[in-house]
Amino acid sequence: MRGRRRELGRGALACVIADTDVIRPLGMAGIHSACVAERDWAPAWSRFTAARVEWADSWERPDELLRNLLAFAERQDEPVPLFVQQDRDLLFASRRREVLARAFRLLLPDPLTIEACVDKARFGELAAHVGLPVPRSAPVSPRGDAGPPELPFDFPIVLKPVTRREASWRPHNAGHKAIQVDSRRALEDAWPRLVSIGVELVAQELVPGGEDRIESYHAYVDERQDVAAAFTGRKLRTLPQRFGDTTALEITDAGDVRELGRDCMRRLGLRGVAKLDFKRAPDGELRLLEVNPRFNLWHHPGAIAGVNLPALVHADLTGRARPRVRSARAGVTWSVPWDDWRAARATGLPPREWMRWQARCDAWHVIALDDPMPLLRTIVWPRLRGRHEPAP
Repeated sequence: MRGRRRELGRGALACVIADTDVIRPLGMAGIHSACVAERDWAPAWSRFTAARVEWADSWERPDELLRNLLAFAERQDEPVPLFVQQDRDLLFASRRREVLARAFRLLLPDPLTIEACVDKARFGELAAHVGLPVPRSAPVSPRGDAGPPELPFDFPIVLKPVTRREASWRPHNAGHKAIQVDSRRALEDAWPRLVSIGVELVAQELVPGGEDRIESYHAYVDERQDVAAAFTGRKLRTLPQRFGDTTALEITDAGDVRELGRDCMRRLGLRGVAKLDFKRAPDGELRLLEVNPRFNLWHHPGAIAGVNLPALVHADLTGRARPRVRSARAGVTWSVPWDDWRAARATGLPPREWMRWQARCDAWHVIALDDPMPLLRTIVWPRLRGRHEPAP
């Protein structure tokens, strides 16, 4: 690792609490990563990874993660940019920004905006205050001493956890990020199960339509409050089919998404990177579902399309020349093939058509011909080894 580190030159390193879909666009710009990961995770094996920082769960062991990061920073010649991809790590970096800012280069929105964006109940209040086009929402606290509350809007509704703590919610709901409730009676029937899960929820008006009607705006707003670069995209398939994780997507050129996304960021006063998820209602109106002010998987296909947001942020934080910015090339696609196969089957897409689509796909999660080790060491090899090891 030390030899590889010396080859990079000053300012060509980022510390990344993220997966390969953030590491790869940095690598495309000649920037290597010190990944915060376990040894058997895909980011640790990328050819764009120059060092590994021991991971600790920022929900459960934030002090340990802070110690690991500071120990890494002490060994560097100068502070390096810190990038985060998950809500939990965004909160961690924001809540410890004074300490981290002495060791790393940070670009974060103000703390109150981050807290509001991560907490869906607080986001509903903020969105209403600044006039964002969001579905109406209300907090819901499942408790056994009372039935479900009366809601200030009609059914059907969507129930979501207030914060994205996956282990507390998704195993109880077949992997779904949210659940749809079509009537008051259905909510009453579901109430005992919601009480047993014990997660604070937010109820939101349902915007009709499938997940393929979710479109997103991705932007980097710099310190001058200028939009340095942006692109739009659309989900194609998710697993599960409703309220699931993205398995296939495409970069688009949607002018109304771009204009509304820029306006929403201005109203929020957001700086840094952000992803704004909209859902297009049957009448064509865009409704804002959530704002995620952090790095994400879309930055990989975005970079292939010509808008490398992680590289732009890195250049600004380190005082280097910005990479060239151009309009994103619409039609660039990305996929998680092993999950997208099941997602495509659920939609009724014929296998031959799915295979043709995958053959034309521009990027995949973890899979890259010029960077094969993440796939081989973390997916292929464990399965081969398990196949040949005797059962206990």
